[in-house]
Amino acid sequence: MTILRDWLNPPGRPPATPLDPAERRALWIEITIVLLITFGLSGLSSMLSLLEATLAPEPLAEQTVAINTPRATHGAIDLARQLLGVVRLLAWGALGVYLLWRSGHGPATIGLGRPGFRRDVLPGAGLAALIGLPGLVFYLAARAAGVNLTVAPSVLTDVWWRLPVEVLWAIANSGAEEVLVVAYIITRLRQLGWSENGSLLASALLRGSYHLYQGLGGGVGNVIMGLVFGRYWQRTAKLWPLVVAHALIDTVAFIGYQALRGHVSWLP
Repeated sequence: MTILRDWLNPPGRPPATPLDPAERRALWIEITIVLLITFGLSGLSSMLSLLEATLAPEPLAEQTVAINTPRATHGAIDLARQLLGVVRLLAWGALGVYLLWRSGHGPATIGLGRPGFRRDVLPGAGLAALIGLPGLVFYLAARAAGVNLTVAPSVLTDVWWRLPVEVLWAIANSGAEEVLVVAYIITRLRQLGWSENGSLLASALLRGSYHLYQGLGGGVGNVIMGLVFGRYWQRTAKLWPLVVAHALIDTVAFIGYQALRGHVSWLP
């Protein structure tokens, strides 16, 4: 109980340096632009997707949404477009790192120093198990309750580059999301004087918003994931474990889905 109570209580932080009105305005403009380029716009698009799915005559559970899909009919062009999508996500993450670095928060400060196996990989694997297994149960329950679409993590054709591209997508997703949605947003909100709990909730709600295309279950599940990941970063200042955990979760989802689809009864 003591561990849980300590985890729920926000970590102590020195008060943020007060910003003058011009600095606050500039920071809000920066945050708005970054979100409109990246996951904020994705969140708005996901809300429209959920509304469209809700208005469709078929129940949500009978509708399917795919995450990794072919992007061209020609194999070489499909591969090129897949790689461009990966580069775009990596660029989003790099943008967050760069903006923080320019304002005095270098990679090591936000938890992206030289990674270590015991320090980063093992905790990341533990977080992946903590989130991934209950997350699968939560998804199946939400779908059975009719508040989630059927999610197909990957429907890429069985070509030679499918597995490495799925791994690259997992790495790019994790890097972009954890840098921007955790390190960047929480750091910027701290600078604006937000409390640790307030910035944590904003980060988690942002993460949930751009997963609403999967249904309410996907949104709520990712809010919970955001609360766990955000608090972990607030307490440890380590981002690599979150990147590792997220990459493992996505890799297992992408590759495992195609390996198990049609072979197990519980997987839609």
